[in-house]
Amino acid sequence: MAAHGEVIVPRLKLGSQGLEVSAQGLGCMSMSAFYGTPKPEPDMIKVIHHAINSGITFLDTSDIYGPHTNELLIGKALKDGMREKVELATKFGVRIVDGQREVCGDPSYVRAACEASLKRLDIDCIDLYYQHRIDTRLPIEVTVGELKKLVEEGKIKYIGLSEASASTIRRAHAVHPITAVQLEWSLWTRDAEAEIIPTCRELGIGIVAYSPLGRGFFSSGPKVVETFGEQDSRKDLPRFKPENLEHNQNLFNRVTEMASRKGCTPSQLALAWVHHQGNDVVPIPGTTKIENLNQNIGALAVKLTPEDIAELESIVAASAVKGERYAFEAGMWHTTETPPLSTWKSS
Repeated sequence: MAAHGEVIVPRLKLGSQGLEVSAQGLGCMSMSAFYGTPKPEPDMIKVIHHAINSGITFLDTSDIYGPHTNELLIGKALKDGMREKVELATKFGVRIVDGQREVCGDPSYVRAACEASLKRLDIDCIDLYYQHRIDTRLPIEVTVGELKKLVEEGKIKYIGLSEASASTIRRAHAVHPITAVQLEWSLWTRDAEAEIIPTCRELGIGIVAYSPLGRGFFSSGPKVVETFGEQDSRKDLPRFKPENLEHNQNLFNRVTEMASRKGCTPSQLALAWVHHQGNDVVPIPGTTKIENLNQNIGALAVKLTPEDIAELESIVAASAVKGERYAFEAGMWHTTETPPLSTWKSS
């Protein structure tokens, strides 16, 4: 465990296959992609080093962030003995073809993507390798079968899935144990609680919560849209559209009121709520600023009573949030059923 100020970042077991990580991770996507223009590399390396030295050792990236530039950044940040201090997660499965994003789980692609990530990250083995989105054109068993080979070859240690349905998780886990499922989970995104979370818990699979701060909403409320540049993908998300944002302002106001009573910031309260969901849950808030990183670490010191949790959940009841989490359904867990293995004809 590492101390940061008064806050010690605990470690916990993620899944039941042996992976141990810091109880809070660092999502690195926004350093290079999707949330506006890429940030200066030297500044981001400082943020990553500050995180590691503060006890946040679970780093999350993907080959599609950039594409590729985020993995290259992480590779540079992990020089000079830093690699041994971290648990590194990256992802494959989304690629750009003719200017369009395409999901692919084909075995030859899985292998090529893994080799390319290892080279960009300049490492010998990936700690946790996720399928970023599920390819619904082929059975999940085919993709996980190739991942299993990569584990046996020592190229990856643990296998993860992102945005996968309960049945997809079960089928994948039957081929090779799945260590973690990454999904969007926050005060205003709770759709995974009905089926996905219980399935993970039944199978002993760890849960990694991305966007635990509602993509910045619980940091600054509706004002966050004023920070969106031309290249910020959040502009297209329904919850940030003017017709929904005004309604969602009320949620932020009430969370802010409760945070002031608890002596913390709204973002710390929202993040503490995720931390209180169980010791099998690791949120991975992203940031590009050291002061925000420090604030996120501070969320670990916010203690919530069962009454606090009930109050928070009543404020941000699912029905109170206006707008879907994506403008499109593709790539969300409830659209990830894959064909039965019996239909597969390998070429």
